[in-house]
Amino acid sequence: MNLEKLRPEKYLRYLYLPNLFAHKRTKEILAVNPTIVPSREEAASIEVSVFDYNAEMVEEKKELGIVGCFDYKTSGRTTWINIDGLRKTEIESICAHFDIHPLVVEDILSINQRPKMDESENFIFCLLNMLYYNKEEFTVEHEQISILLGKDVVITFQEDAKRDVFNGLRDRIRLANSKIRQRGADYLCYSLLDLIIDHYYVVMEQLGERIEQVEEEVTRGHNPRALEHITQVRKELIVLKRNFAPVRELVNGFLRSESDLLEVRHTKYYKDVYDHIVQALDLVENYRDVCVSLQDLHINNVNLRMNEVMKVMAIVTCLMAPATVIGGIFGMNFDSIPWLHTPYGFFAAVGLMLFVPVLMLVVFRKRGWF
Repeated sequence: MNLEKLRPEKYLRYLYLPNLFAHKRTKEILAVNPTIVPSREEAASIEVSVFDYNAEMVEEKKELGIVGCFDYKTSGRTTWINIDGLRKTEIESICAHFDIHPLVVEDILSINQRPKMDESENFIFCLLNMLYYNKEEFTVEHEQISILLGKDVVITFQEDAKRDVFNGLRDRIRLANSKIRQRGADYLCYSLLDLIIDHYYVVMEQLGERIEQVEEEVTRGHNPRALEHITQVRKELIVLKRNFAPVRELVNGFLRSESDLLEVRHTKYYKDVYDHIVQALDLVENYRDVCVSLQDLHINNVNLRMNEVMKVMAIVTCLMAPATVIGGIFGMNFDSIPWLHTPYGFFAAVGLMLFVPVLMLVVFRKRGWF
């Protein structure tokens, strides 16, 4: 027997009573206190990769140390420095070398931060979450990413070194005639934001498939835990909305910015990203409306089934009432009851008990009561 397939921890967690009501996920989503500074667990290691390119050439380096990327501060080309894994000492070192404000360093090292965009003299800083959908737990997971746009340089800080959504961008940078090779750092920043926001649609598509599964459960009415599944989906929609709404403000900040780091010709690209995030917000609202409708439908189905049960019980009660009355009459302690002492009195009483309910069934049937 394969013990790994049994997954005993999946069932042992229900021995703890509060887990029966799935409150843990609710606390993860809603219990965020901005007045408390949470402590971040530092990464075991840091991976630094660099793309240094222009229209004629591209230089790609991986597994650099923090010091190894210092030489690209003034390379004269467009440079993308990506740092996977956050450790306080190393992050402070690279930010100090690139003249990044200490408050920005605090935001990079923070957790559960609200997506935002800030401007300084030499950098534009934006922070947002990359989202992923866990198909096993049916939950939306997020990874915080910080993007710093400077003069001919973009620095990105990621928490997880194992996954991101930038592989397509890396492939485009390697192509000699790609548009990104002809543009500057602000276009690279746009491309990063565009990939993150486009991946939101992948997450929503997967969540939409989950909503379709729940809808099938509700319409068929064969799963008593359908309401629990609806509630779970609505919690994940809260996660999406919490991330989408601030990102709209973030992108709008790029559109309203008058920074010299942003070229006017690239404004239309940021407008396109803004349209995408607005459309994503509308889609989240549509999903929420569907979940509300599914919840109402589930409650109506439960009430309908209850009404059917009550109707059957009421019919049974009505059919038993004549027998109860007849039995009560013939069970009274009087000698003058008709047919009480006749040989056929018992059969007459039983026949009457059967005849009256049958007659009632015929009447109920004609009236369309069942």
